[in-house]
Amino acid sequence: MRTAVIGCGYVGLTTGLTLAELGYDVVLVDTDKRKLSAVREGRSPFYEPGVDELLKKHFKAGTLRTMDDALEASRWAEIVFIAVGTPSREDGSMEDRYIREAARQIGRSLKSARGFRTVVVKSTVVPGTTIGTIRSALERASGKRAGKGFGLAMCPEFLREGSAMQDSLHPDRVVVGTLDDRSFETMSKLFSPLGSIILRTSPTAAEMIKYASNTFLATKISYVNEMSRLCEKLGVDVYDVMEGVGLDKRISPHFLRAGVGFGGSCFPKDVSALIHVAKGLDEPTPVMDSVMRTNDIQPRHLVDVLERMLGTLKKRKVTVLGLAFKPDTDDVRETRSLPVIKALIRRGAEVGGHDPKAALNFRTIAPDMTFFDDAATAIEWADAVVLMTEWNEYRSIDWGQHKYLKAIIDGRRTIDPSRLGRIKYWSMGSPLP
Repeated sequence: MRTAVIGCGYVGLTTGLTLAELGYDVVLVDTDKRKLSAVREGRSPFYEPGVDELLKKHFKAGTLRTMDDALEASRWAEIVFIAVGTPSREDGSMEDRYIREAARQIGRSLKSARGFRTVVVKSTVVPGTTIGTIRSALERASGKRAGKGFGLAMCPEFLREGSAMQDSLHPDRVVVGTLDDRSFETMSKLFSPLGSIILRTSPTAAEMIKYASNTFLATKISYVNEMSRLCEKLGVDVYDVMEGVGLDKRISPHFLRAGVGFGGSCFPKDVSALIHVAKGLDEPTPVMDSVMRTNDIQPRHLVDVLERMLGTLKKRKVTVLGLAFKPDTDDVRETRSLPVIKALIRRGAEVGGHDPKAALNFRTIAPDMTFFDDAATAIEWADAVVLMTEWNEYRSIDWGQHKYLKAIIDGRRTIDPSRLGRIKYWSMGSPLP
């Protein structure tokens, strides 16, 4: 099958590589020619394990190529995936201009296309978008009706940055939202080689599954972080508590680790978008509202404890280890390191930072701070260290050699405190120092 993917971000590039791995001919489409040039050279536009290797493999094999013209690619393809960005507006609602333009271009291609073509929405869109905004744009531009003149499906992604290729090639499930049987049969045939459960729903239900999944995971994170603050004051370790909680089969141990909160391109954006949808329906969302408020508390709480450990933050040098929102990615969108750094600076600290992959991206959003090329130098410079991202290289640091270091806060339960000697140590969720 000939497939085209509109958008070369995390979702689009991962989707295209997965389709190529399944044996299909794939065209990747983006308006950013520099991004396409990097992709053709086997260089991912973002850091993601395994992507560069697969790019080189499939460009060499001829199963993958690029175009900067969505109209031309859509005319060639039998199945067209929309994987453009849907960022948040200032009010928390979803920005849909990129997806509307992609649908308009694809619709123009359908106008003269022979045979039945299928359009698949892979972007994360609020419930009702596929059968509303996208279907209308496709039908207006093509003069055809969805389900008769062309197929239309909604197939959400469930990727974790840092393991996106693994998740895409070995999904827990493939959700396919369609209104017509032919589109579902096409999607079933396309993804059957993955060997995963293929769940058929309506397009709106498929969209809601994506938002409900991310909102539930964000809720678990905020719940654990709220419990962690209570455990700290009770003098117990939240990790001990959650080990017992997670043994309950109704709950499971996943996402029960206390920390500084959630960030990245999905959880904050998706929870905010769903809250905005609910407001438009005049439906209160006290749980989701609290999830977001709790996520904002955690960075301030971390800085409060550091100030308690040092006595004052004025004129103290504090190094933040880890600037990406999670390890194995260079993504700094909604990273919890940023509010921590801003709070430190407001309280008079001098802040330094290090990250193996995300430092360059972080420079574009960071306040006034010092960046270090290696972790050892960053630690040697500091009075205190805040570990924010659990990169593997931070696990092997010889803390004892840093004679001026006074305190460490471990935001991700990464460090072995038995190796610290005289250095004060606290990890989130443990009894307060």
